[in-house]
Amino acid sequence: MDLAALLQTYGYPLLFIGVFAEGESLLLLAGYFAQRGYLDIAAVIATAFIAAICGDQFFFHLGRRHGSALLTRFPHLRDKVQSALGRVERNQAKVVLSMRFLWGLRIALPIALGLTTMPALRYLWFNLLSAAIWSVAVALAGFTAGRIVMRVIEDLHRYEKWIALSLLGLGACALL
Repeated sequence: MDLAALLQTYGYPLLFIGVFAEGESLLLLAGYFAQRGYLDIAAVIATAFIAAICGDQFFFHLGRRHGSALLTRFPHLRDKVQSALGRVERNQAKVVLSMRFLWGLRIALPIALGLTTMPALRYLWFNLLSAAIWSVAVALAGFTAGRIVMRVIEDLHRYEKWIALSLLGLGACALL
């Protein structure tokens, strides 16, 4: 099975699973694959948006319902959540809008927000806005990076003789 067939069969489900948990790099890669024609950029953005909403809502409600038990059971999570809880309570809307862009906190912050007094509907609205901005920005960053990489590769053929001679020269110098 070639790359195109693999991505067409499993690309969107894998993207959903990866983004549900914490998948910025996977979304960047999906944007790149969309630029290469293996995936559709609109479908990549839509999949990432839905997965991000589902993941954050899941972790928010997990924190709301079982937050204390989770913090007791997972000490590493407890340390992250408790250190941020005061700031999270004071800046709920700002935290929801920015949490998606804070690597490594995409699970801890929704759980922490679930432990606050923030109403679930208010969380949902801010989460929808944040997920829309994030999914478009990150997917298009991957798409644009893919376009830049392809332009560089296309331009390399004009310089391949000089690159080859330079590499040979460096190799010869290394042998001396």
